[in-house]
Amino acid sequence: MSKLAMENNAINLSQGYPDFEVDPTLINSVAKYMKLGFNQYAPMPGVLKLREVISRKISNSYNQYYNENDEITVTAGATQAIFTTISALIHPKDEVIIFSPSFDCYQPAVELNGGIPIFVELESPDFKVNWETLEESISSKTRMIIINSPHNPLGTVLSNQDMVNLERISEKYDLLILSDEVYEHLVYDNKKHLSICSYPKLFNRAIATFSFGKTFHVTGWKLGYVVAPKHLMSEIRKVHQFNVFSANHPLQLAIADYLENEEHFLSLNHFYQQKRDLFLEIISASRFLAKACAGTYFQLLNFSLISEIADTEMAKKLTIENGVASIPISVFSHFKKDEQNLRFCFAKKEETLKRAGDILVKI
Repeated sequence: MSKLAMENNAINLSQGYPDFEVDPTLINSVAKYMKLGFNQYAPMPGVLKLREVISRKISNSYNQYYNENDEITVTAGATQAIFTTISALIHPKDEVIIFSPSFDCYQPAVELNGGIPIFVELESPDFKVNWETLEESISSKTRMIIINSPHNPLGTVLSNQDMVNLERISEKYDLLILSDEVYEHLVYDNKKHLSICSYPKLFNRAIATFSFGKTFHVTGWKLGYVVAPKHLMSEIRKVHQFNVFSANHPLQLAIADYLENEEHFLSLNHFYQQKRDLFLEIISASRFLAKACAGTYFQLLNFSLISEIADTEMAKKLTIENGVASIPISVFSHFKKDEQNLRFCFAKKEETLKRAGDILVKI
């Protein structure tokens, strides 16, 4: 869709990346560490200073301590953290439960390692988890459940009751939980992100992945991290050592400094909610239907009052004929379920959102 947007000079609200500038403080810090000579390999698990800051951050945010020496690993983005974790812990014929729709990196990682993805459909219209259906999908071969909250592409968040159900089921069937939490700081309407790290009963079976790229508007830096109890992290690092070894050295040092000021990430909810609310305000005059996303920087718009065509065709049509690019939700669904929803990224400048919104209102 980004390629199609470029070809048609369309406003690109499809791919999830910001179009505004990175904080100069962060950029200058990277340059500083490059000039100081930190341009060779970082330690395999990540720069110790950064792991120490991450440990404090998680402790302060989620009241759970992870040891910086053997329970935190810095990765080349959250996608690498997810792939490495699955490679370390999923063996041939192991079954992995994935909710559908879902982000598109889970299934390939499972299959490439010989695992078998088992899809459980989220229930419309609110895309809730049916925990009875999930439990019915568990077999003697089930090894892991993958969760994602806040959820890409849906913009939903898991509730406390969801996490309680996850505790019960994972303990009952002795399952690992891989939690994709890259949008942890993008939760709206005075709600709180419920990290898997906040649930002590899940600690010994939980792996959580995070992204600095999403948090600090630097998706091209591909820097993230994974946390897990020592017995799981030791396995994850065996894979990390041989498929990446270490992540970008000067970026790690700059991020470590930047994280010392908690406002750099605690203010993000308000920052992005303003963008979400602006986009929804503009769209309210259109024929698109919208329920405000609870998290991420993605907003679903339903076009059922506008057209009966497939969401894939509508996404192409909007890009080519109207000049606004989005992503159809059916492509994230294992079942190819088409409910005429498109995903729009609002991590954009105010003028970008206004230009795109003005076009959508006229359709």
